[in-house]
Amino acid sequence: MKKWLSTLAGVALATTLVHTATAQDKPSMGVVVKIGGIPWFNAMETGIQEKGEELGLDAFMVGPVSADPALQVRAIEDLIARNVDIIGVVPNDETALEPVLEKARAAGIKVVSHEGPGLQNVDWNFELASATGFGEAHAELLAQKMGGKGEYAVFVGSLTVPLHNAWADAANEYMAANYPDIKKVGERYGVAENVDDSRKTALDLIAANPDLGGFLAFGSQGPIGAGRAIEERRLGGKVHVLGPFSPGQGQKLVKTGIISGGYMWNPAEAGRVFVTMGKMLLDGDEIADGTDIPGLGVVSPDAATRNIITDNLLEINDSTVDGLADLGL
Repeated sequence: MKKWLSTLAGVALATTLVHTATAQDKPSMGVVVKIGGIPWFNAMETGIQEKGEELGLDAFMVGPVSADPALQVRAIEDLIARNVDIIGVVPNDETALEPVLEKARAAGIKVVSHEGPGLQNVDWNFELASATGFGEAHAELLAQKMGGKGEYAVFVGSLTVPLHNAWADAANEYMAANYPDIKKVGERYGVAENVDDSRKTALDLIAANPDLGGFLAFGSQGPIGAGRAIEERRLGGKVHVLGPFSPGQGQKLVKTGIISGGYMWNPAEAGRVFVTMGKMLLDGDEIADGTDIPGLGVVSPDAATRNIITDNLLEINDSTVDGLADLGL
């Protein structure tokens, strides 16, 4: 056995890429996520490592220090150069990744994505919730909290993150069709992978829009940042925040009524699914209608789009947040 430090040339990492390379015939898998060092992807890393040990893969996560598509491209280039067997990715920009993922597959590397339903150069993309259902569920919950009237703002990870923008599209369309007395402020703000940016943007929007009644924050740092802004302005119960976030990170804000809640899936489970699907592809196992994939359940894959979409949503509220936080989420 030998230990080696995996670093990306020119790419600063927020996660430590020290892992053990065992026998040369042990398959390897690197999963490139949007950004390292935040609770959501820390939980995903745990799932990746646990499942890798269980299935006999050298599985590890790569987390760039910022949500920059160029850093993801360079990370994937590095994994190709290291001749890994499987690459996983949670994309910041689908278009930017297509050429490098095509290169990976041409080299015989299996590719699995998550939160990338429009990617073409993958073997499979998996989702633990439909984009439409996820966006609509958040919109309906926000509308209820707002009493069916007022103004709301939308945060996304960035304007190029595919799934966040699909959620936002679904939420906005649902709100417009079902709650005509609720109006959207501005377009959407690409700040939700950064607590400080989300907080500052929320403070600015609150100051400029006296009728603002809510935030839909898609990106795990968005509800936290917006929640802190509302806490500072003592607007808890008046301005509502909803979105996916790590329960352990947002637990106090939920319990004090600052964050109204939201929906999520288990990022650790998503990490385990990455490795499970990678191993299935490596072993040549067929993924077809009726296949039971641990973490996803019995699936009905779309062979044309290479998408596997399931419904594994968890609701976060003041009744569930403690239990979810106790799971390490």
